[in-house]
Amino acid sequence: MSNNSRRKFIKQLSSTAAILGAGPLAAALGKEPVQLLQPQTQISANDKIRLACVGMGIMGFGDVETALKVPGVEFVAAADLYTGHLQKVKEVYGANVFTTRDYRELLDRKDIDAIIIATPDHWHDTISIQAMDKGKAVYCEKPMVQQVSEGHEVIAAQKRNKSVFQVGSQRVSSIAMMEARKRYLAGDIGVLNLVDARYDRHDALGAWQYSIPLDASPQTVDFDTFLKDTAKVPFDPTRFFRWRNYQAYGTGMPGDLFVHLISGLHFITGSMGPSRIYSSGNLVQWKDGRDVPDVIMAIFDYPETKDHPAFQATLRVNFADGSGGGEYTRFIGTEGVIEMGWNDFRVKKHKLPTAPGYGGWDTWNTFPKAQQEAYVKQYDAKYPPDTRKGDTSESKFAAPANYDDRFDHFVNFFEGMRSGKTIVEDATFGLRAAGPALLTNESYFKKQVINWNPETMQIV
Repeated sequence: MSNNSRRKFIKQLSSTAAILGAGPLAAALGKEPVQLLQPQTQISANDKIRLACVGMGIMGFGDVETALKVPGVEFVAAADLYTGHLQKVKEVYGANVFTTRDYRELLDRKDIDAIIIATPDHWHDTISIQAMDKGKAVYCEKPMVQQVSEGHEVIAAQKRNKSVFQVGSQRVSSIAMMEARKRYLAGDIGVLNLVDARYDRHDALGAWQYSIPLDASPQTVDFDTFLKDTAKVPFDPTRFFRWRNYQAYGTGMPGDLFVHLISGLHFITGSMGPSRIYSSGNLVQWKDGRDVPDVIMAIFDYPETKDHPAFQATLRVNFADGSGGGEYTRFIGTEGVIEMGWNDFRVKKHKLPTAPGYGGWDTWNTFPKAQQEAYVKQYDAKYPPDTRKGDTSESKFAAPANYDDRFDHFVNFFEGMRSGKTIVEDATFGLRAAGPALLTNESYFKKQVINWNPETMQIV
């Protein structure tokens, strides 16, 4: 980043609080003050948006519930391959909601404006492209695609249709993420050199051991359609309801969780992505028939660009974390660190003093007395007292306790439809986040370094 750009952002810091509603108010969290960030979302509900969802599993129901909190949105139709999910739709949202096993019936309806895609990963590209070709706005859950080549096809579909398309990694719409980006660009941590991120869990549901309904059968589940173009196998409710455990239908831990970490990393730094990816992992605890690891680590090399210096990123997910799990992303620079939570973060500054110091664990202690005295005399002459103090401070920022970044993400999506507001996490952003995650899997299974062109989004 140029010096002019950095100075510009430093000047903008004074207006950041007004933009985000983060005035001088501070709330005590424990014993330390936290600056509260208040959303000032502007919503125009003049045009009613009729919404449908394909895939009424955990994310489908969660997305619909959140989307309906935005004024002017009506849920009119749902598609799912399990009849029990469709029954649940009517129990929750009423008998008037149209339900079907065939998602194409939703795309053919002229009265549906937007489609949420919350299916298993291997269906994302097909439904996204068909929906955009039918004139629908699309909110597609992360990862945007299962294969890199599919991502380019989704990008092409968005461009040719001029569609409103947003990937559902909601943190890029978080007020905490926006404020953290301001702090990073203002140079609060000096020169970035390392991003350290983890997303660990230690429970069965967190390891995708989802409950399977007792009525699961070939009569209640359209298993053949679920398989799509993957290998034909006999009906297996475990594959259907715990699809994330299989390479054929999901994208493993990188596709599910790395994408959140990468999306936030790219949003804060403005990066297009890494140029080298290497990963390693293991299947430690969850040996339940899955063919993906439950522990994985990756190292990403990010090249220097006009927007950021060269830096490394280390990402980790551990589903066998006996410490109890937890997640963070740490942006480490030469003068401090930004430590991200989910909708909160802290900035710790630790700028070194100009004077190097002496004594302590130092060769000065090995000098003869005369040399020690001479050294101190020249040191005092060279380094006045004000050069011996560094900058050590800490600031905390947090969204309100009831804040929902997914709500703001849907607001941005619907405002893109209503007013043409720019979608940050469009198809191109989506592939630049999904690509490194997908290649983490490729590196793991091939046991080799993968080279990636972040600008063209192609394997080198």
